[in-house]
Amino acid sequence: MARETRIPKALTAVPAPIRWLALPVALACAVVVLVGSWGSGDRDVEVPQPGGKAAEYCRALAAALPQVLLGHARKDPSPGSPYVAVWDSSPRTVMRCGIDRPEELNGPHAKDLSPTVDDLTWWSQKRDDGSYRLVATMRAAYVEVVSPPGVYSSPLDPAAALTPLVKANIPG
Repeated sequence: MARETRIPKALTAVPAPIRWLALPVALACAVVVLVGSWGSGDRDVEVPQPGGKAAEYCRALAAALPQVLLGHARKDPSPGSPYVAVWDSSPRTVMRCGIDRPEELNGPHAKDLSPTVDDLTWWSQKRDDGSYRLVATMRAAYVEVVSPPGVYSSPLDPAAALTPLVKANIPG
């Protein structure tokens, strides 16, 4: 006994070649959107513009930064800057050197958790997206590390890994 295939009335008005192409075209569009979004995230990193000694210290820190941070390869935004480093961890870990002093350090958030790693204090702030913003304080240049949610066992891990380099290149 042969089975009869029924096509919904709404689709019978659409010519067969268009019905056959609809799914492959939709899938191709989805792939294009996904691939296009992979590279677009680097454009939203604000590049600090430190001056004087802070700029010198940040360039020295940039030269000392690792190509791999806690198992994640470095993938800096284009065009490159000695004041920004990115490690591809999907979501990525971002370090910026020479940022302005965070305004939050003057307000009620000044007393937020500030863990100390090897005598370097990292002021921390949990952000709305679940990431943590960690800022090395009491240095000649402020260094910010954004630790993405769910990538590390502790949000402090990337800052802790960078502590020796920050201490060696940016005096307190």
